[in-house]
Amino acid sequence: MASLEEERRIDKQNFRDHLATVNEEGKRNWIYPKKPSGRHYKARNIVAVLLLAFFFSGPFITINGNPLLLLNIIERKFVIFGVAFWPQDLHLLLFGMLTFILFVVLFTVVFGRLWCGWACPQTIFMEMVFRRIEYWIEGDAAAQIRLNKQDWNFDKIRKKVSKHAVFFGIAFLISNMFLAYIIGKDQLFEIITDPPSEHIAGLSSMIIFSGVFYGVFAFMREQVCHFVCPYGRMQSVMLDNNSINVMYDYVRGETRASVKDRYQLENRKATLEDLGFSQNEEFGDCIDCYQCVKVCPMGIDIRNGTQLECVHCTACIDACDSVMDKIDKPRGLIRYSSENAIREGKQKVLTPRVAGYSGILLILLTTFITLLTLRPDTETTILREPGTLYQELPGERYSNIYNIKVLNKTFEEIPLEIRLEQPEGEIVSLGQVESVGAQNSTEGRFMVQLSEDKLTGSQTELTFGIYSGDEKLETVTSGFLGPSNSEQ
Repeated sequence: MASLEEERRIDKQNFRDHLATVNEEGKRNWIYPKKPSGRHYKARNIVAVLLLAFFFSGPFITINGNPLLLLNIIERKFVIFGVAFWPQDLHLLLFGMLTFILFVVLFTVVFGRLWCGWACPQTIFMEMVFRRIEYWIEGDAAAQIRLNKQDWNFDKIRKKVSKHAVFFGIAFLISNMFLAYIIGKDQLFEIITDPPSEHIAGLSSMIIFSGVFYGVFAFMREQVCHFVCPYGRMQSVMLDNNSINVMYDYVRGETRASVKDRYQLENRKATLEDLGFSQNEEFGDCIDCYQCVKVCPMGIDIRNGTQLECVHCTACIDACDSVMDKIDKPRGLIRYSSENAIREGKQKVLTPRVAGYSGILLILLTTFITLLTLRPDTETTILREPGTLYQELPGERYSNIYNIKVLNKTFEEIPLEIRLEQPEGEIVSLGQVESVGAQNSTEGRFMVQLSEDKLTGSQTELTFGIYSGDEKLETVTSGFLGPSNSEQ
């Protein structure tokens, strides 16, 4: 039979060979985290309140009468912080997305998964909304375990039905808010106030969204972070020994010994050998109370090191600090730190890796801001009408017919005037565009007449100026079809 020391060594070697949420039979191991408390939890509550307030008020916040955020995939209209983007601005969205992704990578390299614990919608809704409702209705972790093990009676049915009814109600509210970000608050109000038969598609979307959110927060929970979220999977290639994470200070904490073992040794009621320790072993500050494990919503033991399941919610920090206060030990046995800071006592933030990511991020950010600044308020396309040839006019003049399409990316109507800048010629309106509405596009036709001496062959390049009053919005080029030199 293996000694206690051998068993402890085996445990340390095999501590990452299974998930906390899966038992030996491969079935779901339901996590019952103890309700956290402490300074970090209070700070997270403040952050959560601010983020939830922003989320629920976002669809109703406007900038100059325009939505703060609108991601209308159906109509391909996007408004981000009051700036409208269209499919023609795909390159801007691409640069913006690349910049954001690289920012996330850089942030993770330096600060670990701080986003997951403090700002991720999954964590905010799960830990700060649904979990707190569960504590309110069913009680803390121990009470929830007792409730689930007891036979079905009126009290159990009442609590379970109440909890899931509230869960679905909140999920329905969340789905409405997400839908408002997609279709806009005005269309959402129409779906809510009009008869359901007039908005079958919208109502179906609400029900589907509500079912998804209810399933995620009532049943899937931490499994989303384990198996669904791509960010959690990527962190293993982004973190290094200088990344700041929620860390257990094993230098200070090991070797672990419970309060009972320490008491027996101090009062000479047992020896180190009796307790399974070696003669030269020295105890650290960790008393093996498992409070850090009991409060973890992912079910992991932070003392086993950085793990993919950890979302850095800081519940273990608060639990450990509370225990350290009780045994007159300094706080920070579990804290924000890095592997190198704990092992070598050195914290290095600016590494070659961080510098490289920062340089690339600066280039992308500069490119994105430059493209965004130079983006015109309108986007005009002028093409010669397909399937037509040039027309010969009296006085050695020739004409081509053109189609024009103008897209207005602003929130105000823009009056337009098209001027032929090069070469000298005449524009004849055939239903020409005179204005374009806010966030809209319009089309028209016009004719261009050139004298023979302005032609440069069968193809002559035309330069048009698109004006709004005296302000030039953009320059557009097109081709003019004329007779070849042999025909002239």
